[in-house]
Amino acid sequence: MTRLYTFPGGVKLKGHKAISTSQPISKADIPARLFVPLNQSIGSPAECIVEKGQRVLKGQMIGRATEYVAAPVHAPSSGTVIDIQKFPAAHASGLPNDVVIIKPDGKDEWLERKPLPDITKLDSSELRNMIRCAGIVGLGGAAFPTFIKLNPVGHQISTLILNGAECEPYISCDDMLMRERPHEIIEGAKIMRHALDARQVIIAIEENKPEAIASLQAFAEDINWLHVQSIPVIYPTGGERQLIKVLTGKDVPSHGLPLDLDLVVNNVATAAAVHHALDHQQPLISRIITVTGSGVRSPCNIEALIGTPMSDLIEMAGGYTEDADRLIMGGPMMGITLKTDATPVVKASNCLLVQTPADHSTEAITRPCIRCGECVKVCPVKLLPQQLYWFSQAKNLDDLQSHNLFDCIECGCCSIVCPSHIPLVQYFRYGKSEIWKKEQETIRADRARKRTEAKIQRLERIKAEKKAQHAARAKKSAAGADRKKEIQAAVARAKAKKTENADHTENLDM
Repeated sequence: MTRLYTFPGGVKLKGHKAISTSQPISKADIPARLFVPLNQSIGSPAECIVEKGQRVLKGQMIGRATEYVAAPVHAPSSGTVIDIQKFPAAHASGLPNDVVIIKPDGKDEWLERKPLPDITKLDSSELRNMIRCAGIVGLGGAAFPTFIKLNPVGHQISTLILNGAECEPYISCDDMLMRERPHEIIEGAKIMRHALDARQVIIAIEENKPEAIASLQAFAEDINWLHVQSIPVIYPTGGERQLIKVLTGKDVPSHGLPLDLDLVVNNVATAAAVHHALDHQQPLISRIITVTGSGVRSPCNIEALIGTPMSDLIEMAGGYTEDADRLIMGGPMMGITLKTDATPVVKASNCLLVQTPADHSTEAITRPCIRCGECVKVCPVKLLPQQLYWFSQAKNLDDLQSHNLFDCIECGCCSIVCPSHIPLVQYFRYGKSEIWKKEQETIRADRARKRTEAKIQRLERIKAEKKAQHAARAKKSAAGADRKKEIQAAVARAKAKKTENADHTENLDM
């Protein structure tokens, strides 16, 4: 057993996980329509490379990554592209995204796949490129392109940490994956370790998941570089920085990355996706998602194709109860409320939580902050939430940044303990969005200034060039005039000499 440490703050929460783990993972049918968003990762959206009316095959790339921080998307099944249009996004903003709508043909016909060479004989760059082309992103919810995390430029990675903590209430998709498919996670861990040239891999699992721990330990007992580690149950121990603190006792620097400690953290489901991509040439076109909550009749875990309408998964889970009134993608702490269940499953969809009025009946009217300091006690990154709240209210963006707003992981611990029921995380998200907006405005203004300066310099250069050309022509003209005078003088001299010679000849004749 490795020595464990603690992180500051955190809260104890009821798990509500057993309600969705009583039955095995089921597989969703191919839906009548697949709505595949082109923006399914942090960074830039993919560029659509298919057209309306085009037939596509399962696994075929339909959206190409054109920027470094981006991920391609693929057709989850064979069929025909019937439209490309805006559709509600599974995002806090609710703004519509470009979506490729595919009508499956029922054949589920794969794109041709060729056998790959021995993975261990490929270099890190080749592995990363394959992972990028497969559209793999972090499946813990952040959806950060995985190939970037596997590119530790200038760092010698000591440990790859696979995050199986799954600390937020209700979510159990990783738990069920670890119970039922441990070999997929370990095979993916082998590939990721090889890409990073890491010395060891630690799979960290909260101790309230004994079946998952036992399942992975059974597969890992003969692998000397792999260790399965149980960790205490406290929210948000599944946060990247908090997990590193628990396992190593080290703090990731503010504004820093785990790379600064020669560590890389990935989700267990991401490791399984890497295994599918490289061992079976299957891009990321499906994922396991927990459908749960008191507002659904039969909570369960379902493996669904990306682009499946969430309403289909609700039906698979027995449908809504009569009093269901709220649909959340993610858990109750960090999830986002959806406006419609027509929203499609995306790569970041790890849970559909259906709530009833009883689940949020304790929500009270917001009152003024009493500066009790409870939010400070539970903050896992040692921030001052009440100060950030005041700065957010006042739109004091400079002080928000100086008080490390962007270190906030939006875990919701401060909001849940606030006796005044202030939605602190919403204020922090607002503050971040305002800072991003200001930075974008600054960037745009800077670009405009540079364009104006470039235009002025260009006009001045053109003016100088014209002046130089005019001077050159004038000089050339003057030189031509001087030459003309020289020629005229020479002609005159020649004529004078000719006349002189003629006169001399006449004198001789006399």
